[in-house]
Amino acid sequence: MLEISLMSAIVFAGSAQFVAVDIWSSPAPWAALGFSALLINMRHVLMSASIAPKMGGFHPAARILGLFFLADEIWALSEARAARERFTPAFYFGLITVFYVFWNFWSVLGALIGPALGDPVDTGFDFAFTAIFIALIVNFWKGPSTGAVLVASAATAALVHQLVAGPWYILAGAIAGMIAAALAWRPEPDAPRTEAVQGDWSADVPGARLEPEERP
Repeated sequence: MLEISLMSAIVFAGSAQFVAVDIWSSPAPWAALGFSALLINMRHVLMSASIAPKMGGFHPAARILGLFFLADEIWALSEARAARERFTPAFYFGLITVFYVFWNFWSVLGALIGPALGDPVDTGFDFAFTAIFIALIVNFWKGPSTGAVLVASAATAALVHQLVAGPWYILAGAIAGMIAAALAWRPEPDAPRTEAVQGDWSADVPGARLEPEERP
């Protein structure tokens, strides 16, 4: 119970935890575990590069702290939020708090009742993780171009999984999806041309602010 609680609290990366459990043995292969976690979490470089430009309204320290807690679900919901309206520190850290608390709560509960449930394959619970990612992908659907990105990513991941040992297929699928998205991207014909505007993080800090001087 203690090991499960600490793993969820410290690692806070579902994919890395699932892979670690799959290859865990006695004695634990620490080098293989560390290398697998490194490969799987390299996709966070892509997610951070995607969400960081939308965090202009964050204090620099809050931006670093927020990216430390970045996870797949948090990234997907944050991107969806940023596409619709202002992406604020209150929304992001509220999201992190909810995910972190319930991730650890459900991990401990699963450790308590898991032995009574038996093998997740027999009940279909093993599909829950896949179902979550399918639901997250639906929010990004923008038409056939999205389908092309998904096919490129899934086909590449499946091919690498068959040909290369280890979790390289996760990183390969992410890079293939990114390349496909870049090739499929087209400017919206009716969208007005605007320049990206970085928010002012000091607007979220209480207290007096210095107003810009008016020029004659």
